[in-house]
Amino acid sequence: MTGRIPPVIPSSPQTHALRPQASTETDSDPAMTISWTTRPETAADLVPIREVNLAAFPTPLEADLVEALRADPRAWIPGLSWVAEAPGGGVAGFALLTRCHVDGAPALTLGPCAVSPEYQRQGAGSAAIRAALRAAREQGENLVLVLGHAEYYPRFGFIPASRHAIRPPFDVADEYMMALAFDPTRPVPSGTIRYPEAFGI
Repeated sequence: MTGRIPPVIPSSPQTHALRPQASTETDSDPAMTISWTTRPETAADLVPIREVNLAAFPTPLEADLVEALRADPRAWIPGLSWVAEAPGGGVAGFALLTRCHVDGAPALTLGPCAVSPEYQRQGAGSAAIRAALRAAREQGENLVLVLGHAEYYPRFGFIPASRHAIRPPFDVADEYMMALAFDPTRPVPSGTIRYPEAFGI
């Protein structure tokens, strides 16, 4: 793929690294104004998903990353790319989970996630994320990692990854690297995260 996402958390809310930009992170999940229909992506969604990512972010990096992940059989997991449907049809929100590892143990990484500008702050992003997480749990996955906004992702159950002795392969403030274990009775691996090659990390 062309372009790499730098492995840093920038200070500006308009830039991003392995995480949704501010518009997705601040969608008003607790007071959603629309009841969103969510479903796994289909072949007909590929172009609309790219369009949503292009509209939601200032560069094509996320849109290109989604396509690179989709083309990597070691990263892509069928059924873990989810969309929130727009009221009139089409894609309003998008959330993707792909395979990563923690010191060799399988886990999932959340992102890119995106919301069409016209549906931001209405819960579309949260709906897509919740649906993707639910699908992952139903598929028997247990650990999801996300690098993102510390005030947004805890609503889904994420906590600092350091509590599980999980660390990213780059320097980042502890509050931004988060983990979600669906079943606390199952072992959670510790160690360094290995992202899919498409992330360029």
